[in-house]
Amino acid sequence: MRFLRSIYHYLLAWLGNKIYRKPSEKLFVIGVTGTKGKSTVMELINAILEAAGRKTAIISSVRFKNDLLSVGNLTGMTMPGRFFIQRFLSEAANNGCHYAIIEVTSQGVLQHRHRFIEFDAAILTNLEPEHIEAHGSYENYRDSKIKFFRDVADYSGKDKINFFLNADARDKDYFIKAVAGRGKLILYQKEDVRKFKIKTKLLGEFNLENISAAIAFARSQSIDWETIRSAVENFAGVPGRLEFVQKIPFSVIIDYAHTPGSLEKVYQTLRKLVVRNKQQKLICVLGSAGGGRDVWKRPVMGGIAAKYCDQIILTNEDPFDENPEEILNQMESGIAEKKSIQKIIDRKAAIKKAIQSAKKGDVVIITGKGSEPYLRVAGGKRIPWNEREIALKILNNERIEI
Repeated sequence: MRFLRSIYHYLLAWLGNKIYRKPSEKLFVIGVTGTKGKSTVMELINAILEAAGRKTAIISSVRFKNDLLSVGNLTGMTMPGRFFIQRFLSEAANNGCHYAIIEVTSQGVLQHRHRFIEFDAAILTNLEPEHIEAHGSYENYRDSKIKFFRDVADYSGKDKINFFLNADARDKDYFIKAVAGRGKLILYQKEDVRKFKIKTKLLGEFNLENISAAIAFARSQSIDWETIRSAVENFAGVPGRLEFVQKIPFSVIIDYAHTPGSLEKVYQTLRKLVVRNKQQKLICVLGSAGGGRDVWKRPVMGGIAAKYCDQIILTNEDPFDENPEEILNQMESGIAEKKSIQKIIDRKAAIKKAIQSAKKGDVVIITGKGSEPYLRVAGGKRIPWNEREIALKILNNERIEI
C-alpha cells in the first residue's frame, strides 16, 4: 500500500509538470529545508533579492507570494501538492519573476512534491529530531532531507547547482556525501555575520545562522555587499517568529517554536532580557506538539520550560482528536523541580492569565502557534486563530470570548 501511494504521488508530480509546461525551467528555483529557520531564511533571501531589483515568488508555511501579490498560507500545508506548486511556478514565470523560493518539508519529499522541479539551489538550515512518529525514526526523518539534496543533484537539469550547508548543522557530513562532486558546495556559519559586523533587528544566536545562510546565497548571485547589508539590517523579521506584540512596560512575544531545540533557543535568548535581581520574570505560555504526533516531545518541552521559566502556564495547542488534558499532563510530567505551574486548557484564558500576571520588566513568551491561522481540534474542525490579535486585545482590555 505504501509503495502504491508513493507511485501515486510521483505520477501527480510528473503530470503537474507536464500540464504546466515545465515552469521551473524559466525560473531560478531555491529549495530551503531543515528543521527550523526555513521561513526566516526565505524571507531574508527575498528581502535581499528585492533590494537588488529582482522579482520573487515564495511558497512557505507563512505565505504565498508572486511578485507584489502576497497572501497568507491558509491551507494548513507548508508544501501543498495536487499540482499547486507547478501551477504557482507557472504563474510566477508568466508574471516575470526571476526567482522562486520554496520551503521543502520532509513529508513533502516523501510524497515527491519536490520532483520535476528544476532546482538551482538547495539550502539546509539545521537538523534536529522532528516528525519522528510520521517517519518512524530520526534517521528516517534525516534521510528524507538528504533525499531532497540527492534528488536535486541527480535530477535537476540546471547547468549550475549550488548546495548551501550550515557548517554547524547536525549530521551535515551525510549531506556533503550525498552531493559530492555533483554541484558546488558552500558552507556557511553564524560567525560570518559577526565577521562582517552586520547589525540586525533579529534576536538570538540562531538568527545569526539564518542571516549567514541568506548572505551566502546572495553572494553566490553576485549581489553587491552594500545591498546585502542594507537589506539585512532593515529586515524586521517574520510574523510569529520572536514577534514582539509589546515591549513596554513588559514584553509580550509570540513564537512558532514547537520542537525542543527551537524552544530552548527561544528561552535562552529571552532569558537574557530578564534581570532576576530586579525581580523580573520570564512567564511562559507553553503548548506542545499537536495531538497524534511526536508525543515524546511533551515531557521534554516541559523540562526545558522548567529550566528557563519563572512562571509556566501549560495550555492547549492543536489537540486534534487527543484529550487536551492528557497532553498537558504529559508536559507536566517532565517538570521535576518545583515551579509556579498552572494548567489552563483554554488558550485565550492562558494568554490572558500570563499577561495579567506580568509586571514591569517581565517577559511573556507565548509559543507553539506563531502566525498560524487555526487551532485544530477534534473531528477535523479548524477554529480561526490570530495569536497576535488576541494578545493585543487583552493588552488593550478589550473583551475576548473565552
